[in-house]
Amino acid sequence: MSLLANRVAARRAPATRPARAARGPRTGWRGLLLVTPFFVFFAAFAAYPLYYAFQLSFLDWHGGATYRWAGLDNYRYLLTNPDFWAALGNTALIWLLIVPLQTIGAIAAAGALSRARLRFTRLLRTAVIIPYVTPLAAMAQAFILIFDRDYGVVNHLLGLAGLPHVEWLTSTEWSKVTIALLVLWKTSGFALIVMLAAIQGIPQEVYEAAALDGAGPLTTFWRITVPLMRHAIAFFVVISTLGISQMFLEPYVLTDGGPYNSSTTSGLYLFQHIGASDLGTGAANTFLLVAMVLALSLAAVRLFRESK
Repeated sequence: MSLLANRVAARRAPATRPARAARGPRTGWRGLLLVTPFFVFFAAFAAYPLYYAFQLSFLDWHGGATYRWAGLDNYRYLLTNPDFWAALGNTALIWLLIVPLQTIGAIAAAGALSRARLRFTRLLRTAVIIPYVTPLAAMAQAFILIFDRDYGVVNHLLGLAGLPHVEWLTSTEWSKVTIALLVLWKTSGFALIVMLAAIQGIPQEVYEAAALDGAGPLTTFWRITVPLMRHAIAFFVVISTLGISQMFLEPYVLTDGGPYNSSTTSGLYLFQHIGASDLGTGAANTFLLVAMVLALSLAAVRLFRESK
């Protein structure tokens, strides 16, 4: 009887169904719905303004109701204008005053800090990042007071040392140096944080293998640490190039592009066209800068790319 009862119970028991596989096609629309806001905002605030500015670069428009098709005239005007190339030259010189020194200094400082055992590491990181998060306009106003020719602290110290006063803000030789000092003061903390993060991301086993091979501290730093930081160095160089190419507030507040346009950067030169309501030329200037910065960024990435 027990065998017969087991068979009857097995027949009456509900059959178990296999688990259903995930329905990819049915649930795909939910993922698209989640990312739709991003594409809407990107199209409204990035793609369409970029397309409109590109169209504007071929127009002769000064903000009124009428405009004229200019073709490539705006680009020809800029490429044959000495002021455009002078602004590029000023920007390139400021770049040379900032990026190489800042990059090398940040790498060296990060290497020293990574080996040092400091008690107040968090406090030090906070201190070096404070200038980076401080409003730029306030820092520029402070630099005007510090580097003033007659009442500035720097010239006062030079006078105490028996050195002549320097026209930091009113001479063609020193105006770009003052702007570079402001940028160095503001962004060096960010550069240090980037390089320090890159060094801390290097596996410790690499240094142990180098120590077993008899490599000294200096050889280890230049042959192992720096090559393994290529991605971070390329990132910082590209970011710095982008920032300096569109630099506007620093020369605008410190020198207003003077004297004699000696400190007019590409960003300030672009602002001058927009301030004069020459919107077509300003748009063309924008795309020329984009093309040049893109070429420089690709060259920097290729330079610091790891060899295959």
